[in-house]
Amino acid sequence: MLGRATQHIAALKRFSKPFFRGRYLVITNTVSCGFLLGTADIIRQSMERRQKPTKKWDPTRTAHMFITGCSMGPLLHYWYFWIDKIALGKQPKSIKTVIIKVVIDQTFAPFFACWYFMGMGLFQGHSVSENWNEFRRKFWDYYLAELSLWPAAQMINFLFLRPKYRVLFVNVVTLGWNVYLSYLKHRDEGE
Repeated sequence: MLGRATQHIAALKRFSKPFFRGRYLVITNTVSCGFLLGTADIIRQSMERRQKPTKKWDPTRTAHMFITGCSMGPLLHYWYFWIDKIALGKQPKSIKTVIIKVVIDQTFAPFFACWYFMGMGLFQGHSVSENWNEFRRKFWDYYLAELSLWPAAQMINFLFLRPKYRVLFVNVVTLGWNVYLSYLKHRDEGE
């Protein structure tokens, strides 16, 4: 049984290897961002439908989440390479270097939140000023939740993972985070 599982893992590793090299890496990061943001919205809508059985699934909302996620993929792809480049010391895995990377990442977290709220709001037909007001209104809910999850996740990311796997790791952690973002973005719609 263990030998068979090892064979499957080895086959998966051979299959996925090209997706983590060269120009395919940015595509992998982009598609995985979109896929996981869309999946998180499906999960969130399922939760909403359990609370209100009459509510119907909104595929347009999920598509907007997917597209917004895809738009964030290239940003995150280059973001992590940039962080590695500017914070790369003589010991890239030292605690000091990793803490610097986490602080840099957290400093720019509001930008990524703004991108999310602006992108989703524009898809919903809201004006830039409406989106900005929503972002400002929900910012502290967002940022306090951000600080409770991401510094620890990024410590693991920067300390243990190779750069080419960083966006994928973030995307996996983001699945749960995106369920929260979907809730935060859409919570006022039921009121």
